[in-house]
Amino acid sequence: MGMLCAVSFNRYGRLYYLDPGEWRPQVGDRVLVPTDEGPEVAECVWAAQWVSEDTDSFPKLAGIAGDDDLRRDEMLRRRKAEAKVAAKRLIREHGLPMKVVAVDHVLATPENGSDRTTIYFTAPHRVDFRSLVRDLGATLHCRVELRQLSARDSARVQGGIGSCGRDLCCATFLTDFEPVTIRMAKDQDLPLNPLRISGACGRLMCCLKYEHPLYQKFQESAPAVGSRVSTPQGEGKVVGHSVPRDAVTVRLDADGSRSMCSRASVCGPRQAHDQHYPQP
Repeated sequence: MGMLCAVSFNRYGRLYYLDPGEWRPQVGDRVLVPTDEGPEVAECVWAAQWVSEDTDSFPKLAGIAGDDDLRRDEMLRRRKAEAKVAAKRLIREHGLPMKVVAVDHVLATPENGSDRTTIYFTAPHRVDFRSLVRDLGATLHCRVELRQLSARDSARVQGGIGSCGRDLCCATFLTDFEPVTIRMAKDQDLPLNPLRISGACGRLMCCLKYEHPLYQKFQESAPAVGSRVSTPQGEGKVVGHSVPRDAVTVRLDADGSRSMCSRASVCGPRQAHDQHYPQP
């Protein structure tokens, strides 16, 4: 048991959980988060509070941001904005099929020796950007790196709103992209229209994987559509499934009406169990 707080580097961006240690930040406080490039300023969006989980594996908060830290953060944001504008202008001048997605800037330290700007971009294919890097270095007066992102990574970096009306999963809490296949959509009886099952990245939605194990488990024991079953209301034929309700729809032979029955009530092993062990 320990304490945790949540911070974000951008408004509505990904949440990072940290052990506050001796600090007790409140919502809206600017705090210092340890990174590979040194402490960075972030905003506390979830005040420190006790949790039941073990917090030993979480990184510790570096402290509360001071005036010098805030000035440094403001300078970094300004340099990123300048680099983004310069990159877009030079890409147009070079006529390259590239789209700038994000920019990162690291100030000079005794370890790295000079400022470094990293520009993340997307492109339909591999791009020869050697001349672009030279012009960017001369314009920004620092070392410049360009990194091409995949469609999913681009959506993670930019963020956005999904078809569900919530922030994109990849931009908020997903840490790894697990394989998503069209079979998952078929198993869930979803329309195979790409516009209906694709996310902001243009790939299959990551959320197709969330409920897929439930559908697999249901299909393993539920009677198939068209099979004959015996229900508490009488004999009938299965005409539909309702996985969220864990039920099947049966058309009764007696009057042709439809009845919603729980999966357990029409499952052969469950009926055999009830017959062998009748309720008193």
